[in-house]
Amino acid sequence: MKSYRKELWFETRNRRELINITPEVNACLAESGIKEGLCLVNAMHITSSVFINDDESGLHHDFEVWLEKLAPEKPYSQYKHNGFEDNADAHLKRTIMGREVVVAVTNGQLDFGPWEQIFYGEFDGKRRKRVLVKIIGE
Repeated sequence: MKSYRKELWFETRNRRELINITPEVNACLAESGIKEGLCLVNAMHITSSVFINDDESGLHHDFEVWLEKLAPEKPYSQYKHNGFEDNADAHLKRTIMGREVVVAVTNGQLDFGPWEQIFYGEFDGKRRKRVLVKIIGE
């Protein structure tokens, strides 16, 4: 069995962004040479997320509206965590959207269903953050 590990780095221009990272993960898979196995992709920061969904702008807007209703950024004073920082909402949004995804690798390809793509969700951006790609298999 082989093992592959790579860190992908992102720095968003905005506090919140959704980035389709499927091309970067596909490049990692090709670089790994693994044809059958599992691919783990996880956010290495507690205010960001990795998830699978459709790459559709209306849906991304809906995520933003929904998450903001569940964990509004402001007023900052509504959160006990906010005092030294102002990112309590980002911690909550990450918990809702999830930390990682695991995708089967079959015949050297990510074994997706229709329309599935991997996204990095940033909820407290404007600084460098990383995503881990770990692929194991043969």
